[in-house]
Amino acid sequence: MSCLAISFDLDGTLVETADEIARAVNLTLVDFDLAPRPPAEIEQLIGDGLRALMIKLLARILMEQPARVEWLDTDALLARLDAHYAAVVGSTARAYPGVREALQQLRDAGLPLACVTNKEGRHAQRVLDAAGLSDLIDVLVAGDTLAHKKPHRSVLITTAQLLKVKPGALAHVGDSRTDIEAARNAGVAAWAVPYGYNGGEPVALAQPQRLFAQIADVARHVLGGCEPAHQPAGALH
Repeated sequence: MSCLAISFDLDGTLVETADEIARAVNLTLVDFDLAPRPPAEIEQLIGDGLRALMIKLLARILMEQPARVEWLDTDALLARLDAHYAAVVGSTARAYPGVREALQQLRDAGLPLACVTNKEGRHAQRVLDAAGLSDLIDVLVAGDTLAHKKPHRSVLITTAQLLKVKPGALAHVGDSRTDIEAARNAGVAAWAVPYGYNGGEPVALAQPQRLFAQIADVARHVLGGCEPAHQPAGALH
């Protein structure tokens, strides 16, 4: 495949955001007289958007404390979560080492770049701004941009259209099974990095077509200046 454009997941791929997400979640729980949860537990739920994360976490809490069902107002809790996250988003978000330099190299080479995330658009934009990456991203497709989120096939097909390439000329880079499935569903190249947030499961188990140690290696591979990426055993070709 000739790669003419690249899309990147946000949380856990381009930017480290777990700390501020955990902070917003725990501030919300305390507001509703619920005990804070370990940041590591919250991190394992990152990937499908903030509301989905909290709904999964509430399901665990209610399994442990079923009496809470009678008085817990989920809608009010989710609204408070959004307010807390709006207050902290971007406060500790940092681009992973080498990310900005790699994106700059790709842009300088003429490749259009997208960020595709299940995070709400207004929050995603603030993360990109805080991490100093906004000027390198041509298209942002967020969790509220379309009718569906990743891994629905429409997300990356639409991204390819916005970048003015065919799906077969787009590569998507993510850190999770959701990203790999989104790429497969859309017929785009499924690439991954091994760090980030994937529920504690190595992303290699999702069988990405290529697994890169870091975003800098993605740029080197695409621009033809380095060794090929590691291909996990059983990876699709």
